[in-house]
Amino acid sequence: QVQLVESGGGLVQAGGSLRLSCAASGRTFSSSVIGWFRQAPGKEREFVAGITWNGGTSYVASVKGRFTISRDNAKNTVYLEMNSLKPEDTAVYHCAARQGSIRVSDAQYDYWGQGTQVTVSS
Repeated sequence: QVQLVESGGGLVQAGGSLRLSCAASGRTFSSSVIGWFRQAPGKEREFVAGITWNGGTSYVASVKGRFTISRDNAKNTVYLEMNSLKPEDTAVYHCAARQGSIRVSDAQYDYWGQGTQVTVSS
């Protein structure tokens, strides 16, 4: 099993930056794919970025060039560096874990954190 706790959310002006952290516990973290998802009010949860155990990454088109996902297996932590934030990035951000390869469907992930709110003001 993997337990996940997100942190780092907050209120930021458009154009600003935030770094989210996903701290994990559990024996299988180092071999897990970690995905970041977000859900805005009234919208479905969407894939934002994912990272494999050895650093392979994938991003949704709307965040490419602005967001960077990384992981530190020694610290059992995955990060999402978010730059040039836009009001449309406002959402609750969740990290999730699965074994295997990166998937964009949230149904493919087995473990979830509670989420952290990101609000970008215009």
